[in-house]
Amino acid sequence: MTWVGVAIALVGALGYALGAALQQFEAVSEGATLALVRRPRWWIGGVIGFTGASLHAVALSLAPLVVVQPVSVATLVFAVPLAATLHGRRPRRAEIAGSIAVAVGLLGLMLLVPAHNVTPVLSDAHALELIGCVALVVAVTFTAARRLKGPAKALLMAVGAGAVTATVSTFVRVVGGGLQGDLGHLLHWFTLAIPVLLVCAVVLLQKSYAVGYFGIAYAGVQVVDPITSVTAGAVLLGESLPTEAGKAVPALLAAGLLIAGTVTLGRLTPDQSKPAAVPAEPDRIGGSVVASEAA
Repeated sequence: MTWVGVAIALVGALGYALGAALQQFEAVSEGATLALVRRPRWWIGGVIGFTGASLHAVALSLAPLVVVQPVSVATLVFAVPLAATLHGRRPRRAEIAGSIAVAVGLLGLMLLVPAHNVTPVLSDAHALELIGCVALVVAVTFTAARRLKGPAKALLMAVGAGAVTATVSTFVRVVGGGLQGDLGHLLHWFTLAIPVLLVCAVVLLQKSYAVGYFGIAYAGVQVVDPITSVTAGAVLLGESLPTEAGKAVPALLAAGLLIAGTVTLGRLTPDQSKPAAVPAEPDRIGGSVVASEAA
């Protein structure tokens, strides 16, 4: 069932990547405001992204958090050909190299991280401590981001958004993995916390996208999210990580390769905050007209 969960998570990552790319175009154009709800493409991106997130939730109910969550980094690998297609070009060599690094690092982690699927248990006290820590991270990062501009601002916001998305995944893992065929287990405040945290995550993600540096913001989320999730899975849920030197060292190297590839892909993703070379000509993406100058 663990590998079934990984396969489902990969399909979900594709949907999440496409949905995020579509929503980012609109967030840059309109800003992270309620005006986004009047943009059809933003809703389409939201539906596709929600489908991907739902598949990710199914995967979390079948496999440990420390195994499934790193798969979310694969969204950047999918985003490379998607971005190239949307912008009418072929992937660059550096993008291909970054994709290979992410794929190899991800495969290494999948083979090295123990796949023991234990029933996740999280106490109320630990759950509240997790939410409190993440809330502190969001408060610090978004307060500091107000004083910054450009890539640094996008990256700080992405750190806060990534921490919240990781918290959503942690609660989904606890609720989904703890069902054991008994729907009565859904009658818990953890179940109510998931949609609240999810809304917070969506809002924070849109704010980070609206800065305009999609690649940096998206890469930041994809690094912070699995790191936070794996930490929560190991520390709070008792999920196993490789401890023997023969496995721990290669696992750390694979994680480093994964992060390096993610950062590379993020830096190479087109910066939608910069105006196009010919602002008079509109770009057509998916049949819709998008202004060449981003807000």
